[in-house]
Amino acid sequence: MLENNQPDSNQDDNQNKTDIVQEFYLERYKYILQQIHSLNENVHKYLTLFQALATAVTTAGVALFVGRQQLNLTPEITKTAIQGLLGLLIILAAFVVFSIVAGIFSWLDYRSEEVELLNKVIGVGFRRQPRKMNFWRWQETYTILFVLLVVTAIIIYVQGQIVPLIK
Repeated sequence: MLENNQPDSNQDDNQNKTDIVQEFYLERYKYILQQIHSLNENVHKYLTLFQALATAVTTAGVALFVGRQQLNLTPEITKTAIQGLLGLLIILAAFVVFSIVAGIFSWLDYRSEEVELLNKVIGVGFRRQPRKMNFWRWQETYTILFVLLVVTAIIIYVQGQIVPLIK
């Protein structure tokens, strides 16, 4: 009679362990998906931050240029202030670009972890590893290009058209 109870007890223990492992995998998978979703949302937050602060810096530059005579600013001070605002814009752009690049690396890590987990639970080949050569499909690529192009255009315009007018 004891011998019959032991196998049932072992089967119950094995079933409980299997259930716990499956539940752990499910919770881990939910966490990974949540992190990937959060990283995707961060790109939009960074772009919104860039748009708001770049608009503020540009507005400050325009106000400085237009109001320089009313503020009794010398041409050297005005040029230095505008250069400072351009530097601030460059720092802002660098922060946004570096944050997005860090997010891309985190996203790649979470996706790799997701694939490994799915390979264990469902089977090998259910989902492929992300391919870095598909970077041209990622919205992050175009967000970075947008930020860099806007900052470059502003710098070229201010240096070539605005600064020479300050006399």
